[in-house]
Formats: sequence, structure tokens, C-alpha cells
Amino acid sequence: MTRPRIAARMAGIAPFHVMELLARAQALEAAGRDIVHMEVGEPDFVTAAPVVEAGRRALAEGRTAYTAAKGLTALRTAISDDYARRYGVGVDPDCILVTPGASGALLLAAGVLLDPGERCLLADPSYPCNRHFVRFCGAEALGIPVGADTRFQLTPELVAAHWDARTAAVMLASPSNPTGTCVPPAALAGIHAEVRARGGALIVDEIYQGLVYDGEPATALAGGEDVFVINSFSKYFGMTGWRLGWLVAPASHVREAEKLAQNLFLAASTPAQHAALAAFTPEAEAIFVERREAFRRRRDRLVPALRELGFGVPVQPDGAFYVYADAGRHTDDAYAFCFELLEAAGVAITPGIDFGAHEAATHVRFAYTTGLDRIELALERLRRFLGR
Repeated sequence: MTRPRIAARMAGIAPFHVMELLARAQALEAAGRDIVHMEVGEPDFVTAAPVVEAGRRALAEGRTAYTAAKGLTALRTAISDDYARRYGVGVDPDCILVTPGASGALLLAAGVLLDPGERCLLADPSYPCNRHFVRFCGAEALGIPVGADTRFQLTPELVAAHWDARTAAVMLASPSNPTGTCVPPAALAGIHAEVRARGGALIVDEIYQGLVYDGEPATALAGGEDVFVINSFSKYFGMTGWRLGWLVAPASHVREAEKLAQNLFLAASTPAQHAALAAFTPEAEAIFVERREAFRRRRDRLVPALRELGFGVPVQPDGAFYVYADAGRHTDDAYAFCFELLEAAGVAITPGIDFGAHEAATHVRFAYTTGLDRIELALERLRRFLGR
């Protein structure tokens, strides 16, 4: 029987390998095993009560009709006000598009900026969906190997060295998944200058922006209005399943992004948007600050403990909730190592292959999205596993 062909683009879109680990972990749990989950990047805290209540209220009041493609005016204004209050940056609410998760924002940015055959420069390692969205638009994601010497981030020099006639954009993440490091302000300004001088676009993923533990968080929007910034209600605001994010676009590109949003997904979830309004209240903010402190305590326990166990953590993560560790003292096949650790010790972590190619075979990611008691249990199991 003749079957419909699969589009060629799919050959360049890899699966999430961690999902295979998660499936196996869940099977082990179903069989009665206790598993410490440090593989999935989802906060373990439930959505804050003020946000949940606002969502309930929206449903009870029948606020379930479509919104405009750019989202509720009240929510876009609240996001704009938050930029002014938190970062001292003026952002026109008309330049903010509310999207179905940060993934929707990434897709809008890639769709508006990248033509087939063009290139987007990214760090390797980095979040896999970024490169896959580039690929989906027919463009090429060029992963540039980075290491501890640049805090696993691109630099102005790396951007200049890899820019060619096909390059149209640079995509950064600050803090980054999987490394948790931020782009230093001077490096960000330098990269912005390099991109601007070449007539390209700078896209900055700031979805972990609220989860910075040392120093004050910043936004790339402070460097000018020609930056495309992605953000999300999932991580700092703890609204993962609500699927809500936003894109800040230059005024010159807003209409194009809005047209694309109208055609791709029409609008983000209306009840979720009404719920998100409560994320900017003092009551909710107090909860978020407390949870950020809990994440900081977890980081401060996990990083030195992993170093003591022989994992390389050459730079302290600035934020997010990940530790990207060199497991080269223990394995030259991190993918197999993760499965062995799961089966033998009941600890689930992510192999480096999910985040790129550079030294992926010797790196793993630990997500500290579980409580300190569970982290202590994971560390004890790791000690026994490595001491076999």
C-alpha cells in the first residue's frame, strides 16, 4: 500500500531523548519503584493560589471567548508595567504579543525573521526546541560550541567569527537551559552591536529571567527596541500547564507577528490570560519570591555535592533550575549512563545529547525541581551507584 511521504524537514527534528527516560521512569514507578525525578524542567510547585482563583473567577464569569490575536489589552499592559517596575525599561504594550507558551513566541519570531536557507546562530549546548523551530521554518540552526570559558554562552567574538552571508539572526538564552548561566551585560551589548551592524536580528529567550539568584535580573530590552524577547508564565510564575508566554517585538515587526499569530493559533487561552493577570499582584509576587529562594537553596546544596561526587561543574549556574555537569570521570556515554542510573539507583536525569552535539556524550543535566529532601535522597543513591 502506498503511504503519504514524510516531509524532509522532519529528518532534522530530533525527539526529546529525556522523554524516553521519563517513560521508563514512570513504568518503574507503576511497578512499585521510588524514582527521584531530576530530568524534567518543570517546577514542582503548584500554580499560586491567587492565579488559580483568578482563573476560576474568569471561568465562572464566562470569560471564555476569543481574545484578539495579540492577547488581552489588560495583560499586555500588566506585562509592560512589570518591565517598567522591575527593570526600569519602557515597553509599549502594543509591541507585546501574548502567545500559547513561550513556544508560540519562539515560532512567531522564527517565522517572521527567517527565510529558507538562512542561518540562525545559537550556543551549543542550548534548548533543543530553539533549533527545531528554526529548522521548521526552513532555515539552518548553526550550533556554536561553547564551554566554561564563556560561561556556556556566545560572545561577540564568536558571533563575528561565525557570521556569514546566509546568517540572519542570533538566538541567546539568559539564563540558559541547560546550563543556568546568564549572558554578561557587556557580552550582550557586544553581541547586539555585532548583529545590528550586520543588519541581523537578535532573539533573546528570557523565560527563566525571574529565577536569577545572584545579582539583579536584567532584560535585553534595556539595550534597545530592536531586540526580540521571548518570555513565559511557566517557570518563574509557575503556570506550566496553562500554556502562556509572550513575545516583545520591535514596532516595525509587530504587524507581521500579529498576522502570523492570527493564522497559526488565533489567540492564546482566554481563561489562562485572565488568570495570569493575578501573577502581577503583591500576593502572588510574595509567593514567587519565596519559591525563588527555595530554588536557590537547592542549587547551593546540589552544586557542591555533585562536585564532591566527581562531576565537573566549572561555573556556578546563575539561575533557572539546572546544573549542566561533566560526567566524563564516570562515563563516555552519558545516554547509557542516564538509563543505568535510573534502573540501578532510581534517579532520573537528562543526557547531554538533548542539548546539542558539543561534548554531549560526557554531559548530563540535573534539574533541581524537587525538594531538598528528595535531592538528598538522590545524592545518597548517586554515591552508592558510583561506588559500586
